[in-house]
Amino acid sequence: MKISIGYELIYDCPQPTPMLLTLSVHFTRASDMVVPDYLITNPVIPIRPYRDGYGNWCSRIVAPRGRLTLSTRGVVRDSGQPDRLFSFARQTPVERLPDDTLIFLLGSRYCETDRLSAVAWQLFEHAPTGWARVQAICDYVNQHIEFGYQHARFTKTAWEAYQERTGVCRDFAHLAIALCRCMNIPARYCTGYLGDIGMAPPYGAMDFAGWFEAYLDGSWYTFDARNNIPRIGRVLIARGRDAADVPISCSFGPNTLISFQVFTDEVAELV
Repeated sequence: MKISIGYELIYDCPQPTPMLLTLSVHFTRASDMVVPDYLITNPVIPIRPYRDGYGNWCSRIVAPRGRLTLSTRGVVRDSGQPDRLFSFARQTPVERLPDDTLIFLLGSRYCETDRLSAVAWQLFEHAPTGWARVQAICDYVNQHIEFGYQHARFTKTAWEAYQERTGVCRDFAHLAIALCRCMNIPARYCTGYLGDIGMAPPYGAMDFAGWFEAYLDGSWYTFDARNNIPRIGRVLIARGRDAADVPISCSFGPNTLISFQVFTDEVAELV
């Protein structure tokens, strides 16, 4: 299948403002791009691309004074298959983990492993290891947190989501990541597009989605504590330790986001 993806973000800046943007589809999907998701700015301004420390494609701009519109429309080819399940994937002992996975065992800005370690071991010490343990964590988080956009707060951490029992998709991901790390399973945050393909209505408002990947048996596998079922049409934008590593924009000056739209739609194929 083909999926049309895109966004339109409108910022208002009282003065010229440097920004870092993480809005491009991840390089692992480059060969799937039928129509590239080129960043378009209005007014036209210089864009300097770069790769961050996690391999994500990012952009540097200086937003002019006044309104700036950032937008794209791309088309990506997708298998149309739901997320894969590998229920027999085993947990790798810490001493045998690859060096580049170790950073995803440590606490980070939104994932306080020190505060959640005792909770995690109390809940999951006797759960089966490997895939089953990660799934048990997803099941717990899915039931523990009540989803609602009214509960969104950009400063909310995994510990606060655990205490408040409310949040949005990034909070589900942060809590699951923190619990996995506490149980010695490397876990990393993912952000991207995820529409309602294959789902029954009613459909919610479209937004960028947050999920996570856990390292098991030599590979990284997709998990989604918010939806907690295999989904179709997941298009990765970026990965990092948590949402602090992959914000859609990081600005170095005052600004107001006055409009935010995300698009993810299946493209009807001609028969």
